Amino acid sequence: MKLGDNLKKLRESKGYTQQQMADIIHTHRSGYSKMENNQQDISVDALVAIAKNFGLTVDDIIYYGDKNSVPKEISMEDKKALEQLQLINELEDEEKNILLKLIETFVSKKRFKDYLQKNIAAL
Repeated sequence: MKLGDNLKKLRESKGYTQQQMADIIHTHRSGYSKMENNQQDISVDALVAIAKNFGLTVDDIIYYGDKNSVPKEISMEDKKALEQLQLINELEDEEKNILLKLIETFVSKKRFKDYLQKNIAAL
């Protein structure tokens, strides 16, 4: 399923109009319509704004309706990564939150790019 299809399903499930969705991401309704119809890519910032508006993650929108695709459990077998996580955990709360937000942003952007590349290649 393409991202535009997921946006449409999400919008309809919440009872929103295309205009309301366009207002959330500060664009024109026709531009949003093109996103839903997979004729125009949606920016990462716009996707984040929609996710925040609905209390979802970007992954929730990308995999909307296909929860089997979203990993449910993460196992950590790499000792170096585990040690780094322990060091992060020792940071002050504010520094830890900043670092974790940066990591989440980079991971979300990578997943979004991978999703776009996969779906563009399918065209």
